[in-house]
Amino acid sequence: MNITEKLLKITTELKAPKNQMNKFGGYKYRSAEDCLEALKPHLMKYKCILKMHDELKVVGEFPYIEATAKLIDCEEPNMQIESSAQAIIDFNAKGMQHPQRTGAASSYAKKYAIGNLFLLDDTKDSDATNTHDTSEVIKKPTLTANSQNFVKAAKYVKDGGSIDDIMKKYAMSKEVEQALLATN
Repeated sequence: MNITEKLLKITTELKAPKNQMNKFGGYKYRSAEDCLEALKPHLMKYKCILKMHDELKVVGEFPYIEATAKLIDCEEPNMQIESSAQAIIDFNAKGMQHPQRTGAASSYAKKYAIGNLFLLDDTKDSDATNTHDTSEVIKKPTLTANSQNFVKAAKYVKDGGSIDDIMKKYAMSKEVEQALLATN
């Protein structure tokens, strides 16, 4: 089995649940340590090792950590696959000293380098769902052609109403949008 096949096996078998809870934000997450703990049995099973390193970099005035996760085949050590991820160091974070801020960025970058390499699904990760108390996510109903709401919307537009008002209220496909415009 080559390294690509091993990576495929590990990727499909790996489960790294989000068992950590952010009490302030009210969401679950996984840490870099959680990912590593979940990976160890798979690395042993497929005779691979994971090597991590990170590097301090600066773009403009923004320092960041770039972490690299490298999967190495123990049976063919020259065969390696790697992935990288970056995290800006927030030197304005309250309650932390500079080494803690750098460590937090390192851990965050490592977690995402591992996640990128092993395709860990983060669709429900805190970064995707946390609104930081700035807004509430509201899902708009979908407007479909030939629905009762479409008939009402078409009459509204025909009578001089703004299609922009309809688009604020409903999600719709381009075809439905064009059908509404055609009623004007």
